[in-house]
Amino acid sequence: MHRATKIVATIGPASSTPDILQKMIRAGLDVVRLNFSHGTADDHRQRAEMVRDCARQAGREVAIMADLQGPKIRVGKFENGKTVLEPGQPFILDAECELGNDERVGLDYKDLPRDLKPGDVLLLNDGLIVLDVSRVIGSEIHTVVRVGGDLSNNKGINRQGGGLTAPALTAKDMEDIRTAMSLGADFVAVSFPKNATDMEMARQLANIAGAPYGIKPKMIAKIERAEAIPALQEILDSSDGIMVARGDLAVEVGNAAVPALQKRMIRMARDSNKLVITATQMMESMIHAPVPTRAEVSDVANAVLDGTDAVMLSAESAAGKYPVQTIEAMAAICLEAEKSEQSELDKDFLDRTFTRIDQSIAMGALFTAYHLGAKAIVALTESGSTALWMSRHWTHVPIFALTPRAASERAMSLYRNVTPLHLDTSSDRDTALQQAIEVVVSKGYAARGDMVVLTVGEPMGQPGGTNTLKIVRVGDVL
Repeated sequence: MHRATKIVATIGPASSTPDILQKMIRAGLDVVRLNFSHGTADDHRQRAEMVRDCARQAGREVAIMADLQGPKIRVGKFENGKTVLEPGQPFILDAECELGNDERVGLDYKDLPRDLKPGDVLLLNDGLIVLDVSRVIGSEIHTVVRVGGDLSNNKGINRQGGGLTAPALTAKDMEDIRTAMSLGADFVAVSFPKNATDMEMARQLANIAGAPYGIKPKMIAKIERAEAIPALQEILDSSDGIMVARGDLAVEVGNAAVPALQKRMIRMARDSNKLVITATQMMESMIHAPVPTRAEVSDVANAVLDGTDAVMLSAESAAGKYPVQTIEAMAAICLEAEKSEQSELDKDFLDRTFTRIDQSIAMGALFTAYHLGAKAIVALTESGSTALWMSRHWTHVPIFALTPRAASERAMSLYRNVTPLHLDTSSDRDTALQQAIEVVVSKGYAARGDMVVLTVGEPMGQPGGTNTLKIVRVGDVL
């Protein structure tokens, strides 16, 4: 069956063999995430080559997303690997401490003391430990433990409500962008951006690093800082998409605020013609269990019903026991949720104006296919823009985007309800349209007698040139 919602999966120790990755691709993997928080440049390069090889053997393109680490705001290391904090106990975070003990611990982010004042609340280890700041003296942050527990090496630190000044792009991130471009990454995910400037800087660096390879990656902003919420529209405008990164975001704004923020972010992204990925703990129990919990099933289905382009797996596929089964389960949930999704196409078009010819053709194709009950929409596209606009509206009519460009094919692997296919387009419009229908029929997506809506640009081969809509029955002479 045609699945509209895409699946992004992180590869790591559990999924870094060709056999496992091939099975993941067959199970429904659309985009591979390389987590630059772990591993060396050579590790990522070898995995990227494996992804390309396995995708080639599977007969389709699988995109690669390079996910930058961002600023490390973490505690340092302990003499004994960890300490146990008790409620009411004083504890010091010391930027000049080398090895921690039961009384204090060092900091990876040396400027943290200047960001804090008495009364601030610090959340460590994903919010499991809560410290109240009592005073700041030089390099020392004096706190009182409100909620204790085991604190081990390199656990993360968040300030409740946000407000830490660490830059979104570190020196490591800049080097990792160069590595990502050298291995042909299609997407770059930027961690902890606060505003449009962070994303514009990342894009500029990626475009410069990608120029020798002919690459201009799509830029994804990971929304995980409290400060990013009021700046969401400007971040969207400067990005190709966003990721609802529910881990750090939940720590900063509180768990209870995240579900409503998720819905708002997905709605804003779609209204802005941008991509959106929903991530973090979607199938967390499947790290150890062969089936998801019912709550996880509901979580994934809810993201689909919200209109997310993609759902993402992290440790489940990178380090879990069941990477293939997790993708199979996620794909099945997406399919089932999509069956019940209501189309509001006519409502979507009210009070909208389209100033571009190619965008008007895209919307016309959607409207026509929906009301005529077409089996498919087939878009011949160079850049993928036509397919992106179509994918912002849900019609239950699958969209097949045919392009001669591998980069466009990979970019469209993240577009909701779009199946990208390769087509060496002819310069003759009718020949190209006939070839497009033959590709869709050969893949089993349409059969003789089915109605298909086609979009194409004349003259052929110009990005942004879609200007023609055609309605045909498969088998008829074009």
